[in-house]
Amino acid sequence: MPELPELAAAFTAALREAGIAVGPDRTRGFARALTLLAPSTTRELRHCALATLVSGPEQIEPFEAVFRAVFGGPEDREAQRGQAGDPARSLPDAVPGRVPGTVKASADGRGRDAGAQERKAAVPVAASPLDRLASRDFADLSVEELARLAEVMRTMVLHTPTRPSRRHRTAHHGTRIDVRRTLSDSRRTGGQPLRLRRFVARTRPRDLVVLCDISGSMEPYARAMLQLLFCAARATHAEVFTFATRLTRLTPVLRRSGPHDALARAGRTAPDWSGGTRIGECLAEFNERFGRRGMAHGAVVAIVSDGWDTGGPAALATHMARLSRVAYRVVWVNPRSASPRYRPLVTGMAAALPYCDAVVSAHSLAALDDFTAALAAPRRRRR
Repeated sequence: MPELPELAAAFTAALREAGIAVGPDRTRGFARALTLLAPSTTRELRHCALATLVSGPEQIEPFEAVFRAVFGGPEDREAQRGQAGDPARSLPDAVPGRVPGTVKASADGRGRDAGAQERKAAVPVAASPLDRLASRDFADLSVEELARLAEVMRTMVLHTPTRPSRRHRTAHHGTRIDVRRTLSDSRRTGGQPLRLRRFVARTRPRDLVVLCDISGSMEPYARAMLQLLFCAARATHAEVFTFATRLTRLTPVLRRSGPHDALARAGRTAPDWSGGTRIGECLAEFNERFGRRGMAHGAVVAIVSDGWDTGGPAALATHMARLSRVAYRVVWVNPRSASPRYRPLVTGMAAALPYCDAVVSAHSLAALDDFTAALAAPRRRRR
């Protein structure tokens, strides 16, 4: 066999020619798997490569073509029946200066060796359980599967745009002169301000306020969003509210509990869990009790709801207009919008849409990237 670095580098180079993004980290993982497992057959080698170099189901087909071109595929079942001992054939012998069995791969990942015979084999899925759950809708996940995503949600960071602070910091090329420090330093030079001290205003992230619909139609998505907010938003000191038929502030509950205890206590704190929906009335209560006190002024407000409202659309439009005048951005999270056939025809969603800066689905772990990007957008996009 050739040296391990030569084997890993040659195979991953062929994968990159076939259009599979294989970086240095995946190459190191492949080399480490070969060191630990020491595969003795082509099938074992293929499993090591699948587990470390393939990141999605769309990459399996080009991977198989490159693997067949470089190492040759596993024997078909008729040939395996005629073999003694291990049904998977052993690795080929080494060729001086080349990886064993290597042929140059073309751009589409197929080998150029005319004598190589293509073999078909069943391809196992080499994705971790978390990878398989990432693209599934939150509504299709069980409580155990949703809890399994918590370890990924802990690594997510919810960023909001920055805003000027009343505090300032010293800067050599600041836009404003720090008169107090300039006069203080002039005492050392006989009262002559020979050096002007300057400063710039500090910046801090804008506040994040989340209003989450916990009505019956939103229950599976509400659990996922509250879990995300507990895992990722405590560092940003986000304010979290739930609403269905009434408004409930959950910020103290989420900050004092663990992820599982927080969801249980949230259910006890919000008595209208899985009830009806009165978005307009709950939004009016938020504006009166919290928005006018400054919680929503200059903040990024995220409303998680499918737009089903038992109240009148006129009231919802009125209070959305009030909220949009004081908030920096209003992001509406509607899991139903993930469908390509979705149209905002529900009266509540149609009334709120003109006052939203962004509408995202956030219906799965993979779709949360759009949600985090909408929160961090630097400017308004409302029309």
